Amino acid sequence: MLRTGVLILLVMSFFVIDLTLGSVQLGLSDVFDGLFAYDKNPEAQMVLSNFRLPRVITAFLAGAGLSVAGLLMQTLFQNPLAGPYVLGINSGASMMVAISTMLGFSVIGSDVGLVMSALVGALGAGLFILFCSIYVRSKISLLLIGVMFGSFAGALVNVIQSYSNPDDLKVFMLWSFGSLQNVSNDQIGIFTLIVLLGILLTVLVVKPLDLLVLGEHQASILGVKIKRVRLLIIFITAILVGTITAFCGPIAFVGLIIPNIVKMLYHTNNHLQLLIGVVLCGGFLVILCDIVMQLFIDTIHLPLNALTAIVGAPVVVWIIIRRF
Repeated sequence: MLRTGVLILLVMSFFVIDLTLGSVQLGLSDVFDGLFAYDKNPEAQMVLSNFRLPRVITAFLAGAGLSVAGLLMQTLFQNPLAGPYVLGINSGASMMVAISTMLGFSVIGSDVGLVMSALVGALGAGLFILFCSIYVRSKISLLLIGVMFGSFAGALVNVIQSYSNPDDLKVFMLWSFGSLQNVSNDQIGIFTLIVLLGILLTVLVVKPLDLLVLGEHQASILGVKIKRVRLLIIFITAILVGTITAFCGPIAFVGLIIPNIVKMLYHTNNHLQLLIGVVLCGGFLVILCDIVMQLFIDTIHLPLNALTAIVGAPVVVWIIIRRF
């Protein structure tokens, strides 16, 4: 409870700090007036409602959703290096978005079409990995299959890029850098709804996840319907990763490192506690990355995907050294 309380305070504090940062400088009093005293400071209210709040809410939800997806993948495959990025689920979503964006499909201008493309790609990649897991017993081999699938998807995207026109290529490249500002004030409602739906669905599989820690054989003896739980986990992961990737672009390593950090902080296999922890820690990490980007925005533009990779790659190396 103490750890959770500290995390909540950290998230709330950095959430408010992030609201003060941007091209228009706002103080804490301006943020308060913009949120609660509209008539006193209408300019602050306009900046917050149209730009700052959607960006910071997107940061929290993106980090939380990817971290939950990572927790599901690591429990399902019983491997601390499993995650939506390493297993190729992000790559599947990116591949479908590339096909939709650069091959002239009619859904290019549709937000729903973009989200559906990413969802189909994420679900397809997840089902492929799940199919391979039936025949491949080695968890390391399964991770290698995920890496190879990611390489294949990346190669296909490169082929599509070589034949696309410059305007479509520019749109895809900007999207692939990752951004928290692509979710507008009109879209934040549907984005929030889908991500919260994925997180709430995870609550339904908390008890099966606790039993899966014992191994699939033991879990099945204790009454867990393995195939149904597998499909539900893949479905939830596809919803979270597909939606976040569609709106924010591919965000690397968040879903991989946060569950490992939370397990070390909480020292438990209770997935309800872990779920709360990854939601808070994942949201905190991406908000922190956004604060760093805003602080350096006048001197250098830091892509979100690159920043999370810079933070995440050393942590992954440390996890490998520590676990293996």
